[in-house]
Amino acid sequence: MIQEDDLTVAFKALAHPIRRAILDLVKDGPKTTGYLDEQFENVSRYAVMKHLTLLEEAELIVVRREGRIRQNYLNAVPLQQIAERWMNRYQSDLASSLLDLKSNLERGKEEMENEYGYKHDTFQIEQEIRIKAQIDAVYTSLTENIDTWWAYRLCGEHSTLSFEPKVGGQFLESTSEDHGALWGTVTYINAPHEIRLNGLLGMTGAVTSAYSYKLRQEGEETVLSLSHQAAGLLDPNWHTAHDEGWKELLGTFLKKYVEEGKSYHEHSK
Repeated sequence: MIQEDDLTVAFKALAHPIRRAILDLVKDGPKTTGYLDEQFENVSRYAVMKHLTLLEEAELIVVRREGRIRQNYLNAVPLQQIAERWMNRYQSDLASSLLDLKSNLERGKEEMENEYGYKHDTFQIEQEIRIKAQIDAVYTSLTENIDTWWAYRLCGEHSTLSFEPKVGGQFLESTSEDHGALWGTVTYINAPHEIRLNGLLGMTGAVTSAYSYKLRQEGEETVLSLSHQAAGLLDPNWHTAHDEGWKELLGTFLKKYVEEGKSYHEHSK
């Protein structure tokens, strides 16, 4: 359960409209401090930095510094804890796992790290793949035909993947009504040029994860740019595993499917 002191800090952070606006800006993915500063024309950079500091102290934002660049990530756990205090108990399994993990963390950071090996961290993956095909063909493969080339499964090799290319649409894996996994939810779409999703992609626990595809035509090739950001309590192996996984999924399975018509089953033979 959330402590009273933590509750006071969280409510203080949420009390100001600019701080709530900042959370709205970072909910679809990390934003640099410079970008956030530019969104508030009549507010000084000093004031924006003060708002960000309060959000960080309330653990509503996780900060990762990359050289001179400061990336700001949303941490939704305190918000879920507030909801848990007053809302009924009919919450999703994911929300329950977030709170269970947070409770374990409060028993002691050292104990948690020894038991799970998780660290409070962030990672960002950026990749670019060139595919010899028109942009519409690549976009269709990313959406309508995803079950043919997406090799990774959480529900067994005989499961089915579906993708709804609309805001709020689900990237869903299922074997039956009682067995399924949500790989992502569409938060933005501009067909055939960009798709953004929020989704854990096999990660569990107190994690915020967002990924996006951007497509552009260059001559006879389509350039597919992937961006994936995650923040929260992370297994140290997840960054490498997802980086290598994306390279295989997009650089091998998707590319082979679009260019040669091969499903991932055919590629593995």
